[in-house]
Parts: sequence; C-alpha cells; structure tokens
Amino acid sequence: MSSVPKTGDFLGHPKGLFLLFGTEMWERFGYYGMRAILVLYLVALIQDGGFGWTNADALSLYGTFTMAVYVTPLLGGWLADNVLGQRKAIIIGGFLMAAGHFIMGIPHSMVAGHEENVFYLGLALLCCGNGLFKPNISTMVGDLYADGDKRRDGAFTIFYMGINLGGALGPLVAGYIASVAGWQAGFITAGVGMIISVILQMTLSQKYLGDIGRVPAAKLSQAMSASNTKEPLSKEEKDRIKVIFTMSVFSIIFWMGFEQAGGLMNIFANDYTNRMLMGFEVPASWFQSLNSIFIIVFAPIVAMIWLKLDKREPNSPVKFAIALIFLALGFLTMMMALITEGGSGDSMQISMMWLVLFYLFHTLGELCLSPIGLSMVSKLAPLRLASMLMGIWFLCTAVANKIAGVVGSFIGEGEAAVENAMGIFIGLGATALLSAAIMYFLSDKLVSWMHGAEGTHEPATQEHVLTEELEISAAKQ
Repeated sequence: MSSVPKTGDFLGHPKGLFLLFGTEMWERFGYYGMRAILVLYLVALIQDGGFGWTNADALSLYGTFTMAVYVTPLLGGWLADNVLGQRKAIIIGGFLMAAGHFIMGIPHSMVAGHEENVFYLGLALLCCGNGLFKPNISTMVGDLYADGDKRRDGAFTIFYMGINLGGALGPLVAGYIASVAGWQAGFITAGVGMIISVILQMTLSQKYLGDIGRVPAAKLSQAMSASNTKEPLSKEEKDRIKVIFTMSVFSIIFWMGFEQAGGLMNIFANDYTNRMLMGFEVPASWFQSLNSIFIIVFAPIVAMIWLKLDKREPNSPVKFAIALIFLALGFLTMMMALITEGGSGDSMQISMMWLVLFYLFHTLGELCLSPIGLSMVSKLAPLRLASMLMGIWFLCTAVANKIAGVVGSFIGEGEAAVENAMGIFIGLGATALLSAAIMYFLSDKLVSWMHGAEGTHEPATQEHVLTEELEISAAKQ
C-alpha cells in the first residue's frame, strides 16, 4: 500500500479523507441533480423545453440508463485495476461525466434537428464516465489506512455522509434552477458540480493522497501472486455462494420497487401531487432529496436498534424480509393516498405528505437491505471470487433498474394513468410481501448454508454498526 503524505490529521483522520469526501460529494451532487430532472425533462412539452415523450418512453429510457450506471463500473473497475490506476480513472471519468452534463445542457435552438442525438451523446458520456468513477473512489478511502487501523470504520462513515449530502443537495439546487431557468440550466448546474469534483481531485490529490491510486492495483499485487494455484471450491464455499445468489435474486425485487423513485414517482409528484406550500410550489424534483436526507437522519437510529437488540438482532435473510415489508408499506401508503384523496384522472392531487411517507418507508427498507447485502457478499464470497460475486450483486441491481423502468412505463397517459398507477402499486406491494414471506421461511436454511459466518462476529461498536448502515451509499456510487 502506498504511504499517506505527512500533511497532518483533521478530526483524527488523514486530510486526504476529506479531499475524497469533497470529490464524491460534488460528483453525487451532479449525478443526483441530473437524475432528479431527467424524466421530467423528457415528458415536458416541447414548448416548455422538453421532448414531449410519453411516460412509457421516458420511463423505459430511464430504466436503461440506470441499468447502465450499474453495468459500466464492471469494465471501469477492470481498467483502473489493470491499466489506468484509480486516480487517473477518476479524473477521466469526471471529465466525461461533466461533458455529458454540459452536452445535455445545450439549448435546443443551438442543435435544431439534432436535439435527441445530442441528448443521447450526453447520456452515453455520463454512463462511460460513471463506469470509471464509480468503482474506484471508495477503494481509495480504504487505502488511506494501514491494515488493522481502527479509524477505518469511522472514515467510511464520514465518506458516506458526503455521498448523501451530495445526494440531498443536488436535486434541491439543480431541481430549483431547472424550475425557474429551464431544464438546460439544471443540467449545467449538475455539470458545475462535476467540474468542482474534478478540480478538487486534480489540484489537491498529490498533496493529500501522495501515490495512492496512481499505480494500477494489478501491478501492485503482482509480486504477491507467485503461488497462483487454483483449487476446487469446497462444499462450504459452494453453500455460501448459493446464499449470495439467492439473496441477490431477492434484491432484484426490492430494487425493482425502490427505483420507481426517480421514474414513476417523479412523474406522480409532478402531475398528481398538490405541491403548494404557503404560496410556494415545491419542485417535483425536490422529493428526490428525501431518500438521502432520511438516510442521514435514520442510519444512526437503525444502527442503535441493531445494537440494542444484541443477540436478538435478526439475521441477514430476516433483515431482507423486513426490507421487503417496508417496501410494501411504501406502496400501501400510495394506495391509501389514491383511495382517500378526492379526484380522479388528471384532476387527482394528493397531499405531499403521502410521498414523504412513501420515501420514508422505502429508505427504512433500504437501510435493512443494502448495507446487509454488501456486507454479506464480502463476508461469504471466497477470496478468489470476491470481485466477481460483488459484480453479480451490482449486476442484479442493474437488472432491477431496467425492470423498474419497464414496470413504471405501464402508468400510461391521461385519465387512465391514476388507475394504472394503482395497479402498479398493488402489484409491486403484493410482490414485495410474497417475497418477504418466502425469504423469511428460507432464512434458517440460508443461515445454515453460511456455515457460521452469520452471528459469529465480534462485539460491534455503535460506530462500526453505523458504518455498515451507511454503506448503503456504496450501492449508489
């Protein structure tokens, strides 16, 4: 591992941690700011600066884009490990993402007749840049600390707070600017955030990170791979891999429902929600900040609950079942909103509080599943297959994002949209409940397949458990 420059500590941690905090915060500011207005931009009328797409087309594209966000890091991670090094991959990825944001911010009048081609180019650059940026920066956080350094857990807690801070601010700022100055201004705002991220990394990394991330990891580990003998998987390893595959498949159900947030629920907030608050119309994109805000607020509470339960703490499969129940509660909330609020079709205007409850339930579910899943893969995967199996976990998330777009697209248009939305909410809620029941009844078998990996951990501190809860953000990176 490369040595950390002697630049002193801040709050008990290397100053390089706060450089990575800022780099990631501004990148997430840009990404989530863009994502919050993407579907709204696509369905906006042409005279309002949008493309005038149908809900179905917009949500289908959204699903494809968010799927690519989780697939491209597989290639980006390989390039960083074998060719570029993490630092160079982050900078190149940052420039590509910034270019994507700014290209999407080009006014339609400047590219008349080629608006959609330019838009697709911007999205493609975002996907490629994300692939280089996403898998590498959190690895560099770990490289700041020597093996056994007890500060590492606290470092990831600080780092993931930065992710959620950016995720909360991006939709608020870019969403507001888009609502008052046009969609292109919103995309440009996201690009500015990305440029700040790259500038921080380019100007301060050598001072605060030294050689960390400069040399590809494969070259650093080459000397340690002299005994490269492959042995067949043991029965214990095969059983543990079965657990990873089973829980990864169930994670698809969760993310399929959860990822309605940026698509179907974004449209619902825009078209079927009364967003007036004391004379101010709340931009629909602002609801996209609720998830990050709730994570910052409730992650410590969830961590404390797991600690208080101690030996009664649910095992990982049961936590997955709890997550799916919270997912179902979110959709039950929306069903109640449609049943109890007046109006139908285009006249339907539900209270904003229903959406707040929806995002609260889904965030609580996320805190019961995402960090648990990431921890499970790292805990159960055989060392020689760890990266591949983590890739499969994220690949399932990618598949879920695409399915989410397809499911959301059934909302349709006009008078039928509210009725169709009710059908989607019922279907997703029922699927979540059924999956929760299956996962609960499978839990004992899955735990037995873990062969002691579940429930044999050393006593946890509150900081350690909080870190695990905040690792939800690793899935967002």
